[in-house]
Amino acid sequence: MKNIFKKIVVYIITLEAKLVLKKYKPKIVAVTGNIGKTSSKDAIYTVLSSMSFVRKSEKSFNSEVGVPLTILGLPNAWNSVSGWFKNIIDGFSLIIMKNHYPKWLVLEVGADRPGDIESISKWLKPDAVVMTHLPDVPVHVEFFNNTEEVVKEKSYLVKALKDEGVFVVNSDDKKAFGMKALVSDLPAGKAGKKVFTYGYTTGSSVVASDENIIYKDNKPTGITFRVDYSGNSIPVELKGVIGKQHIYPILSALAIGISQGLNIVKMETALVMHEPAPGRMRLIDGINNSTIIDDSYNASPTATAEALNTLKSVSTTGRKIAVLGDMLELGEHSYDEHIKIGKLVAETADILITIGVRSKYIAQGANEAKMKKRDIFTFNDSVSAGEKLEKIIGENDTVLVKGSQSIRAEKVVEKVMAEPDRKYKLLVRQEEEWKKR
Repeated sequence: MKNIFKKIVVYIITLEAKLVLKKYKPKIVAVTGNIGKTSSKDAIYTVLSSMSFVRKSEKSFNSEVGVPLTILGLPNAWNSVSGWFKNIIDGFSLIIMKNHYPKWLVLEVGADRPGDIESISKWLKPDAVVMTHLPDVPVHVEFFNNTEEVVKEKSYLVKALKDEGVFVVNSDDKKAFGMKALVSDLPAGKAGKKVFTYGYTTGSSVVASDENIIYKDNKPTGITFRVDYSGNSIPVELKGVIGKQHIYPILSALAIGISQGLNIVKMETALVMHEPAPGRMRLIDGINNSTIIDDSYNASPTATAEALNTLKSVSTTGRKIAVLGDMLELGEHSYDEHIKIGKLVAETADILITIGVRSKYIAQGANEAKMKKRDIFTFNDSVSAGEKLEKIIGENDTVLVKGSQSIRAEKVVEKVMAEPDRKYKLLVRQEEEWKKR
């Protein structure tokens, strides 16, 4: 009965979303990929909202439910039947009554299973598509036969691009960059489609360089880097975050802005106020004058490896501690990828704490790479892991916390953050619906 109700709701809100798009004709930026979708979506919103009325997907609203809800500007009613009926009525009102509707929509579009993006692409026709990362072992690969099928699913959004649309693609990612060929294969309109590339690769439309970590009182507080575009060069500073995971989203946002004729210096000014989403390589003060790198939102092999590389690059007089949870939905790749991460931990951290059944293979990999057993601790749940971390965390220690969503690694951060009363602002999954799970 619940599934039938969901299908009916999805059908109705999708129909309403189509009618709203037809009525108000907003420009649409659709962001997809396997890593960095939400961060890119948020950065693009920051840039575009400096010039126009813009709406973005809330949090990670990127599914067959989330995309229509964003278009309609309505909240997720979760398990509330009355809430969904109210959403349907409000969506209908948006269609029949005049409304001050956004000029731009920045939509995150994801794929948990085959057909997710293909279905959305049949009715969503973006003015711009942003392709972030497509790693060799992506998130959600468990529900696909192979990585190529994941890439194919993402490609449907590129094929849905309007005739005079813009394709913004990560030039450092081989699989993502390969989709550039799809744009030239599509039937072009009078002006044709435009491609903007971004990354560290020389020759990209928007190029990053000179990345550095900012320190204050021997603790990391943010990052700086330079961005070059068509002879222009600007410095960018991001406070409260760390890692390339935040540089790529900024580059994609600048590429979108440039494609719309925005001034790069004005965009840089707008980005000064940009606040990245919680749980994505956020720097949080910890107890005992420690630093927490909170990357607790989700985890995949590529993102976890990049997070560990960032931890390795941090200068500290204390220890480096990696708290890592299971990386889920990897299917047949699960064992090997957890072992690989464990071996990388042995090169990166002084102490390892794991959370979950699968992450015990991270512990195994670390031990095989000569990390001492006395420095490795395994737990089945995040609360127990947090309690252990609370006992051992010391002066000037730097702690990386990362795991897939259902591991609830934010509970570890909550245990050791210096200002737990700010958890509702700083941490992911603080809504009541999540608290019940």
